[in-house]
Amino acid sequence: MHAVQPPASAPVPCCSEEEVVLLVHGFYARVRHDPLLGPVFDRHVHDWDAHLAHLVDFWSAMLRGTRRFSGAPMPRHMALPGLSLALFERWLQLFARTTAESGNPAMQAEADARATLIARRFWQRYQVEGHDVLAGTLRNPGYHGEHP
Repeated sequence: MHAVQPPASAPVPCCSEEEVVLLVHGFYARVRHDPLLGPVFDRHVHDWDAHLAHLVDFWSAMLRGTRRFSGAPMPRHMALPGLSLALFERWLQLFARTTAESGNPAMQAEADARATLIARRFWQRYQVEGHDVLAGTLRNPGYHGEHP
């Protein structure tokens, strides 16, 4: 007889939903006031309440395994003109500062690792595809931008 293996349990989330909300809102408050990133986001995000709710869903999926997020952030970012490595690096600096202040080392480690991977992938793909991929999206009145 073979021993029955118990089913693998879902990974334990590294943070609470409240911590995700605080992370997202705190981080994007910094972004909006940043002299480098603020103008970029101001040009492309027209409904901050909806955008923040979408980002909470994204980061909740990344850090807690929830399944509320739906969307395709990569194509939206590829459609943005004028992104640079300096913008991605600044985004990561502000993100790391925010996670460091969270008081949750597990969340900090996981969120920073995921943010670094996301930024690296986006920048690598942006260099290849640039903003020509969905240039028409920027002229679409329904476009509200998506930034993780």
